[in-house]
Amino acid sequence: MDNFQNHLLIAMPGLDDPMFKRSVTYICEHNAEGAMGIVINHPMPVRVTELLSQLQIEHDTESAAAKAHVCAGGPVQSDRGFVLHTPKEGYTSSMRLNNDLMVTTSRDILEKLTTEDAPEKFILALGYAGWSAGQLEKEMAENSWLMIPADNNIIFEMSHAEKWQGAAQAMGIEVWQLSPQAGHA
Repeated sequence: MDNFQNHLLIAMPGLDDPMFKRSVTYICEHNAEGAMGIVINHPMPVRVTELLSQLQIEHDTESAAAKAHVCAGGPVQSDRGFVLHTPKEGYTSSMRLNNDLMVTTSRDILEKLTTEDAPEKFILALGYAGWSAGQLEKEMAENSWLMIPADNNIIFEMSHAEKWQGAAQAMGIEVWQLSPQAGHA
């Protein structure tokens, strides 16, 4: 496979880095210069309402969106927000990732998250995961990750706690059957 864009990386059991242990990461971009992704299943002890209040953004504190957890999207620029969401046009800084998914980094989406103008589904993450040229390919060769095509059901419908096992099950794999050791035959 030449391009990992629009795929989910599933951390192998032997990956002990605290940021990526049991993680599922959506790959937003992958090219000759490297890769960029957002971890979608590591909730922080911060809810959307707390973040919006901190940013002094008026919002509906009782909405389901306000009660959602913010995710730790990765170790790079952990003070920057990324909203991975179902398609909804009109935000200042959005990128369409595929027909069913967009990422937006502008403040205007934060102002809409608890209103009728919000995307149908979203994950708000702080930070992202980045790989330099060839680094992700090397990690794949070292068996640090499994990979499947992106699936909005895994991204948005499963709880954060279910995503790691659920993504592996989408490949027909039970994670308890995987060895934490990597090898090559």
